[in-house]
Amino acid sequence: MFEGVYPALITPFKDNSQKDLDLEGLESNIEYLISCGVHGIVPCGSTGESATLTFEEHETVIEKAVEVADGRVPVLAGTGSNNTVEAVRFTKAAKDIGADGVLVLSPYYNKPNRSGLVKHYNILADLDIPVVVYNIPGRTGQNLAADLIIELAQHPNIVAVKEASGNIEQMSRIIEGTQDLDFSLLSGDDGLTLPILALGGKGVISVTANIAPKLMVQLYEQFKAGDIEGARKTHYKLAPLSRALFIETNPIPVKTASGLKGHAGGPVRLPLDEMAPNNLNTLKEVLKNYD
Repeated sequence: MFEGVYPALITPFKDNSQKDLDLEGLESNIEYLISCGVHGIVPCGSTGESATLTFEEHETVIEKAVEVADGRVPVLAGTGSNNTVEAVRFTKAAKDIGADGVLVLSPYYNKPNRSGLVKHYNILADLDIPVVVYNIPGRTGQNLAADLIIELAQHPNIVAVKEASGNIEQMSRIIEGTQDLDFSLLSGDDGLTLPILALGGKGVISVTANIAPKLMVQLYEQFKAGDIEGARKTHYKLAPLSRALFIETNPIPVKTASGLKGHAGGPVRLPLDEMAPNNLNTLKEVLKNYD
């Protein structure tokens, strides 16, 4: 259902007072990304600083994304929480607004047991909206094992997993175990997009696509067309940028890069802070190689 390149949108702010979304900037960013050929957009993920958005802001950002996309590309809205009741609230809101699906990270901090995870995801899937499970153990403190993902995939509304564990063998096992289902694996690490496509993955939810959307789309399209050598060259063209965008905690570098490239970025919200000067200089040097 969800395939191709989906930028994980940043949420532009006018200042860091936690009061002022830059909705005009968000609209401009989305229009730019769509013009570059991306296959969908993802508001309110970790790159969108969802952890520091109020519920009202969360809803407003999704509304704006749906409005601007206007059916041209799917909107996959982040609605995860470590509180199932809150995740239900976010997910119902996204469905009512008109999102095409929801991206739900594994509950963080709680470290739920297996039965709790299954119930959590099934409750959200029962709301009758396509659910993409988000496995990112570096942020949640808990890996979602392949056999758990395969079990969750049996629910008809759990349609994909965004895999950011970095474990290629685990991803291979998930794809192997869901081949007979209408289920996709999407890369959650830009640098692993090409090998994941080679395993049978269907695309990427990408930070790098905010800054180099045409190249990310090119990589995907080259692979789909069977131009493996071309895709490999594009992969290595993108590699320095993908590394630089994680030189500090995401989304600090990508918001900084967005501003440097003339797009809407604005500050990050505390407890995140601006880049260290040495890292900022590194990022500026890397960006010189990308139009």
